Amino acid sequence: MADETRTSGPGESSGGSESRGPRGGGRPGGGPREGGGGRKYFRRKKVCKFCVEKIESINYKDVRLLGQFVAESGKIVPRRLTGVCTPHQRRLSTAIKQARNIALLPFAGRA
Repeated sequence: MADETRTSGPGESSGGSESRGPRGGGRPGGGPREGGGGRKYFRRKKVCKFCVEKIESINYKDVRLLGQFVAESGKIVPRRLTGVCTPHQRRLSTAIKQARNIALLPFAGRA
């Protein structure tokens, strides 16, 4: 009888689901995924388009090429998404900025 009415003191767990912390049990934000039968996604290594196609200079007048590296919103797509190497990304961003300044590319996309 005495055990039934006793409440847990500080540091003791009551054994219920309330004892779990904010990142305790199952999913949202919990530990590793259990079970799940999901397919493992294979990510291909991204290679620089300019290195593969041996493009020496990136011309600011080539709007079709530059447009591939500008998002719909008008932002320059980062190299972790495009796979372009660092030196080519620098040249690409300067070419995009030059093309924007002479109105070949828009500064912003459609609102």
